[in-house]
Amino acid sequence: MKCLEKQINKIITIAACLLSLNLTAAAQIKKQVTASRQLTEFRALANDANINFLLPAGFREVKAVNNENFSFDYAMIIPGQDFEVWFSIQPLKQNWLSYERAGSTGKTLANPDSTYNNIGKANAIALSGDNDFLVRTITSPVLEQYNADAGKTYLVNLIDLPETRHYKYALLISLQKNRTGNLLAVCLSNEKGPRFFKNINRAKDSIKFR
Repeated sequence: MKCLEKQINKIITIAACLLSLNLTAAAQIKKQVTASRQLTEFRALANDANINFLLPAGFREVKAVNNENFSFDYAMIIPGQDFEVWFSIQPLKQNWLSYERAGSTGKTLANPDSTYNNIGKANAIALSGDNDFLVRTITSPVLEQYNADAGKTYLVNLIDLPETRHYKYALLISLQKNRTGNLLAVCLSNEKGPRFFKNINRAKDSIKFR
């Protein structure tokens, strides 16, 4: 009888341990899938610009730079790879409403669909400290991958700033979808060889226009 009672107590103890482990695992999973405030706000902004975003495998979220010098909405890194990506999104629906209202009154405003170029260039200048950077127009096959209508890239040598966490190089990708939104991605690295572009390739499918 005592032997049976010991066996029952042992089973109960094991069951209690398993239950505790399951609850701990469930709590950890819930913590992992719960979006941060930064990610929640970024996805809402992306939705306004008809953009889909999914944090890619191997990346971890970090706090985006947002001050008087640089304003970005989301940032992510590949731990241990000296590689970071900043995102900035500008929905254009309200801009187009203002543009059309101004046109009806005879006022002249810049076409909202042209602002992506100014955004990319302004950030390239701010990050490099000059106009000495390589600019390329993004080709149609690449634009199609992002469902975008226009875009440019800027390859810059970074000036040493606290905001850039002392990275040496950056590739800026400025994309635009007509009457919809602008997307700026800044990829930062300490080297601009094959690994840099391999990491960019890992990040490229994380975000695109619908």
